[in-house]
Amino acid sequence: MEKEKIELIKFDEVGYFESADAVYAQRAEVEQLADELDREGYSNIWLLGIGGTEFELYQFEYSVKRMSDIDIKVINAADCNMVRPKGLTKDSLVITASASGDTPELVECARNLVADGIRVVAFTKLDGILGGIVTKAIQSGVKTVRGLEFSYVLESFLIYSLIYKKGYFPGYPKFADELKNIFKDLVDIRKVWEPKAENIAKHCWNAPYTIFTGSGALWGETELFAECLLEEMQWVRTRPITSAKFFHGTLELAEPGVPVIIIKGEDEFRKQDNRVEEFCKLINTEYYVLDTQEYKVNVSDEFRPLVVPWIATALLTERLTNWYECFTKHNKNYRRYYRQFKY
Repeated sequence: MEKEKIELIKFDEVGYFESADAVYAQRAEVEQLADELDREGYSNIWLLGIGGTEFELYQFEYSVKRMSDIDIKVINAADCNMVRPKGLTKDSLVITASASGDTPELVECARNLVADGIRVVAFTKLDGILGGIVTKAIQSGVKTVRGLEFSYVLESFLIYSLIYKKGYFPGYPKFADELKNIFKDLVDIRKVWEPKAENIAKHCWNAPYTIFTGSGALWGETELFAECLLEEMQWVRTRPITSAKFFHGTLELAEPGVPVIIIKGEDEFRKQDNRVEEFCKLINTEYYVLDTQEYKVNVSDEFRPLVVPWIATALLTERLTNWYECFTKHNKNYRRYYRQFKY
């Protein structure tokens, strides 16, 4: 029996793989930088972000803390501009990212940190404002198609190289080798997810608001999708909440017409995600589940925890957003306020 062919709406597969090849080709460049930083030494690592960038970096704090004793923290750039943590010193290493290269809070923070002799590495445009300020800038080699997983792979080459050089991640070279083929997997799982994405968007796009729950390694992806992709880009009202916190306030808001979308991971926090699902069944309310465990990528089992957030972002940020856009009829690139004037 011939299998049904699923086409991805609003997706340039050829362009995607061109970008994937270009990004993977930067591995040696990024690992060389990791060598230099390791030789220089550092007392701790700060992952500096704002908005989507901050949420994207959560996964690395989560993973590094579980694999090593390295002191690593995500910090919000706007907060750092108000109160700089005492542990953020000249011995620190700061890693940040900005696709635009001109995110105001990041630019201000990087300028202040560099002025005080603190090293800042940024994944950003070489000719952008941020690229001209930081100690070292790495520009992504993406071609016609952008994707968060491209950023994640580049950031992995740096962050996981650094902990490997400290003796904490002996499998890093094998992990990095296996990433060469992960982009095909991330396209294949998009095609499996596509009908589910259409169904969720069809039923949830016009809800008065939607509750999103997630936890552990997937909390950043949950918050990123709800706040940046739906609230900012689609003007869809959401309530992102961790699976644990859901039971201390938000559970009372689950009612007819208010969907609950559960982003279910594979780590020790999965038990909390399951609890949300069981609660929704118990009260017979509308809910939908994205369970990353249902989607296969060809990496060794020992490395799968590191790429689970990439599975979530490929399905949520890339695919589900496009289906929301189809139903809302709202161009996701249009903003009323964000970057439209000075504020």
